[in-house]
Amino acid sequence: MESYRLVPRISREDLDARMTELAGRINRDYAGREILVVGVLKGSYIFIADLTRKITVPLEVDFVRLSSYGSKSETCGEVRITKDVELPVRGRDILVVEDIVDTGLTLRWYLEHLRRFNPRSISVCALVDKIERRQVQIPLDYIGLRIEKGFLVGYGLDYSEKHRNLPGIFEVRFNE
Repeated sequence: MESYRLVPRISREDLDARMTELAGRINRDYAGREILVVGVLKGSYIFIADLTRKITVPLEVDFVRLSSYGSKSETCGEVRITKDVELPVRGRDILVVEDIVDTGLTLRWYLEHLRRFNPRSISVCALVDKIERRQVQIPLDYIGLRIEKGFLVGYGLDYSEKHRNLPGIFEVRFNE
């Protein structure tokens, strides 16, 4: 088993303040409209819960689960939907909520898939924009944090399914 330590990066209080800012922007941008918030499982579940409690425009919430990563940190190159959105998408304003956008490949694939159902609009809200590994440009409309480097856990983010329950965001530092 790999040896590592967790280094605090973003506190729970800072995350809460950022969620308030993001929700305020979303409320202004969608004033007078209803949105369908689509959370990308598993990593977004805590973020989406906190964010949607601060959004005041009418909304519905659904989830999609995409498989493109194994238990490690590398993409396998192929995306599969293992749990799809169940609510209607056609003609609706969609807000896709993602935990972390790194290469952009999985999110690009999913946005292309979602467009086939003719939504009125699609916006993307990412907890973490991790530009260090970006391979394709993805339009991110709402960004919680921009972080260039580091393997992050906590607040829904995991390392081999561990540490999702940490209240803040931590960087995994591997011991050499």
